[in-house]
Amino acid sequence: MGAHGTRIVDEAFADFCQRTDLPDFSFIGVHGIWSWISDANRAVIVDFVRRKLRVGGVLYISYNTQPGWAAMAPMRDLLAEHAHVMGAPGTSMAGRIDAALAFAERVVESNCQYAQANPQIGARLKRLQSANRNYLAHEYFNHDWEPMSFTRMARWLSAAKLDYACSAHYLDHLPALNFTPAQNALLQEQPNAMFRETVRDFLVNQQFRRDYWIKGPRKLAPAEQAQALQAQRVMLATAPADVAMKVKAPVGEATLTPAIYAPVVAAMADHQVHTLGDIWQHLQTGVQPPAVSFAQLTEAIMLLAGTGDVVAVQDAALAHRARPHTDKLNRHLLGMARHHADISCVASPVSGAGVTLSRFHQLFLLAMLEGKTRMDRPEPAALAAFAWAALLAQGQRLLKDGKPMDVAQDNIDELTVQATEFVSRRLPVLRRLGVVD
Repeated sequence: MGAHGTRIVDEAFADFCQRTDLPDFSFIGVHGIWSWISDANRAVIVDFVRRKLRVGGVLYISYNTQPGWAAMAPMRDLLAEHAHVMGAPGTSMAGRIDAALAFAERVVESNCQYAQANPQIGARLKRLQSANRNYLAHEYFNHDWEPMSFTRMARWLSAAKLDYACSAHYLDHLPALNFTPAQNALLQEQPNAMFRETVRDFLVNQQFRRDYWIKGPRKLAPAEQAQALQAQRVMLATAPADVAMKVKAPVGEATLTPAIYAPVVAAMADHQVHTLGDIWQHLQTGVQPPAVSFAQLTEAIMLLAGTGDVVAVQDAALAHRARPHTDKLNRHLLGMARHHADISCVASPVSGAGVTLSRFHQLFLLAMLEGKTRMDRPEPAALAAFAWAALLAQGQRLLKDGKPMDVAQDNIDELTVQATEFVSRRLPVLRRLGVVD
């Protein structure tokens, strides 16, 4: 798409990893790969990381893990085997998936002992029925598929001289969201950090891990950590009124403390870039002693980042250089929204990451870029008309209570309501994120 320095290749792992024109890397990402390839390909990747990741470099890797997959693993094998041996010749992969799911439901409904011992399987199959078939083909019907315990992953990566750093999922770092007091006490009793991760996975029934590993890590001194945290740049990425004061967690639904989160959100309500140090200074103004400690502020920012309400912000110079390339990429992605809803993100040069955006919101942005309304003062009616024309061309309708809305004006009215809210609440944030002018 023309992103700065991006090179996209289509090569087997063994071929790519033996190329001699590749630089050494400070960061390597392996997402949606490890659990769905053979041991031979895993060995190729580990060897590549060993040779090409710089000392001090970071590996991000995600993978299916145990024990969260323990109950579903036999059902996955049944689904994949049915698609392989029972699929009619010439049947598409989507057709094979549909047939396999239908057969699996018959097995569960037969009151088999497996389903009785694992009552959650029936509900899980129901959810799979409505999932995207391309996703299911990758997740459940791949030739190679193996959920791996954290301990086994550590053994694999030891050959690349990597040490575990931390989870890449912000909410994993908040014990109160993940463990009961007794569970947290049990976890903290474990002196071995690696074994502690294995115990953690049992406590939360972990199904999918996203981890950072470092080659030759060096731990910052406490003062250095505090300085780095205070310099961290962040931005509120949702309207303040849209910040949910409740979050779902392994221990159940947790309610955020208003005395902490309300002033933190208010300090960032202008959607400007702030450092944690700036926010901390703001929260101390006129309040003695401070109502929110720096530790509480750090935890609040981490939680809000985990829910997507706050984003980390990269250096302004990097954002400026990235802007022409994200503009080009976003224009392409928004054009795709005219025909389908497969892509649910656009790119932000400010955060250097993706921004979740519904298809309708993408169509509203596309209407603005194509001059259907003024960029500085977009009219919700014009945005709705554009989105409705795109849906109409595809023979699509909006849904209400799970049923299509057959009357055209009903569709337009609903789109206008959504466009009005988009202009007033979502668009200002997208402007700050550099998604649109």
